[in-house]
Amino acid sequence: MNRYERQEIIKEIGVEGQKKLKNSKVLVIGAGGLGSPIEMYLAAAGVGTIGIVDGDAVDESNLNRQIIHDTDNVGINKAESAKQRLKKICPDVNVICYPYYITNENAENIISSYDVIIDAVDNFETRFLVNDICVLQKKVFIHGGVIRFNGQVLTYVPGMGPCYRCIFDDVPEEGEVPTSKEVGILGASAGIIGSIQAMEAIKYITGAGELLTGKMLIIDGLTMNTRVAKFPKINPNCPVCNRKNK
Repeated sequence: MNRYERQEIIKEIGVEGQKKLKNSKVLVIGAGGLGSPIEMYLAAAGVGTIGIVDGDAVDESNLNRQIIHDTDNVGINKAESAKQRLKKICPDVNVICYPYYITNENAENIISSYDVIIDAVDNFETRFLVNDICVLQKKVFIHGGVIRFNGQVLTYVPGMGPCYRCIFDDVPEEGEVPTSKEVGILGASAGIIGSIQAMEAIKYITGAGELLTGKMLIIDGLTMNTRVAKFPKINPNCPVCNRKNK
């Protein structure tokens, strides 16, 4: 009660909402710039089970933005490093590590065990793969993307709006979209987007507020301008949504 007092007195959450968080299972794919704030805020909020998928090891160049890790953990697998931090935030959280990358071979099995799937990856191939499996398995999928000062968030809820592929169609050609390795990323930008993703997950689990379903929040950190782009309908040419409906 002491740990979650400030959260439980929020009328949209309350004791029942806190119980829902405790009983929920959230999978975060990635323990980097986006995954760090997502995982830390979910653990602090009292989410009962958090799965973390990441096959990479902590590198010194990660530390400007991947705040779940520290200098002592350089060289350690990111999922394992993240688990160490989360257990310090909330010893009761059940953290399940998948210290490898998600692939076509293992994705369906991993995703099937969770209620909410959060995209905290930095490559389009994985993002499209996870989106497609979430649509077919009828899982909630929260997308976040960040580069330089800019970021975006959308939430897919089965039966309530378009999926990621409905909007972006397919994996872009190599070199078509710049990467953070090429143009950079500000740690605070990742913190903002990851925090919004965590909030979307908490809202979905507790039933509070309005989700970014059928719309995308877009933030320009340089100007602090924000806008919401609306995508109210499923794309009739989306191969994964059409496959699901057959």
